[in-house]
Amino acid sequence: MLRGLIVAAVLVVTPPALAQELYPLPPQPAGVAWPGEDWDTAPLPADVDRAAYDLAVTEAFAGFDPLMGETRAVVVVQSGRIVFERYGEGYTRDSRLNSWSVGKSITHALVGAAVLQGRLGIEAPMGNPAWRAGDRRASITWRQFMQMVDGLDYTESAEDISQAGNAVMLFGAGRNDVARWAASRPLLHDPGTRWNYTSAGTMLTADALTRVVVPDPRDANDRRARMRAWMNTSLFDRIGVDPIVEFDPQGVFYGSSLYWATARDYARFGYLYLRDGVWNGQRVLPEGWVDFARTPGPAQNTDTYGAQWWLMAAHGPGRPSRSLLTDPNLASAFAAEGYEGQLIVVVPSKDLVMVRLGRFDGGSEAWDALGDWAGRLIGAFGDRPQPTGGGNVR
Repeated sequence: MLRGLIVAAVLVVTPPALAQELYPLPPQPAGVAWPGEDWDTAPLPADVDRAAYDLAVTEAFAGFDPLMGETRAVVVVQSGRIVFERYGEGYTRDSRLNSWSVGKSITHALVGAAVLQGRLGIEAPMGNPAWRAGDRRASITWRQFMQMVDGLDYTESAEDISQAGNAVMLFGAGRNDVARWAASRPLLHDPGTRWNYTSAGTMLTADALTRVVVPDPRDANDRRARMRAWMNTSLFDRIGVDPIVEFDPQGVFYGSSLYWATARDYARFGYLYLRDGVWNGQRVLPEGWVDFARTPGPAQNTDTYGAQWWLMAAHGPGRPSRSLLTDPNLASAFAAEGYEGQLIVVVPSKDLVMVRLGRFDGGSEAWDALGDWAGRLIGAFGDRPQPTGGGNVR
């Protein structure tokens, strides 16, 4: 398919009525350098609420919190410069930490890079070699998989860890061929009708992207090497990051998790999305790709998920569970969220990216506590003027 046709398809991914509700993404401030090998730093802005800021920083680094657990790194970027950066004991700016499901948002960027190159269109069926012609699963589109409305029968987590899909896929029966295990899930709902959080769907997306980029591998090692080289030239090198990416024995990357990167690397991923997929004047992701990520999907059973990125509920606490941030003043935010409390939060209304890396052992109560803390820290930073020519505040 011609590149122009694919890009045109991306531009209509976000319906105009919804696109107008999204808070405009701010451009790079005049006179501020893009991150190069290093990243410019600046003092805390004068409009920071110092009492709220000091309390949030103290809470994060005072020691192991019963709910929030251990904070290992926090980076805040506002108006293009790092204005806060701190690491827990034993960690530094060079420490690579596990993305867990923050990796899903990185995979979203990799798919976007392939779309920009004209390699695929997201309205097309994604497919899998395990699904024969006539199998309804073969009709599920790239977009539906990325919005997690694929309809496959999959349970992400369970009280009995042996029944948790992600554990079985990564460490149990599926570990030697993760995509094959994910492709064996039967169809439970009509595609596009019901949202279900699924690492299996993102793993199938990673497998399909690998087959697009490396259609003729000699073996697993060749597939792995060629795919990593493409990741570097298409995304990682362009924004100055160097993550470790884990692959399964078949040479397919674990797109749902298992990227290892520094806090500054994760901040760069967030910054790419804050700047609408543009880096230093060059488009890295297709026009409209970031809006695709931050626009609610079609299913009515959630209002806190877009495409491989989490959203803040526009009204109420969110469904089926509470959104990370509940302050309506932060409703423009969208976030990459990972197991044990990994966060990249992008806040267009404040021209800000916040990264928090760490570990906790709790469930929803720990996430609520982390969200409350993140809201206090982010809320301590002042708003920035809304860019002109964009949509309305969401």
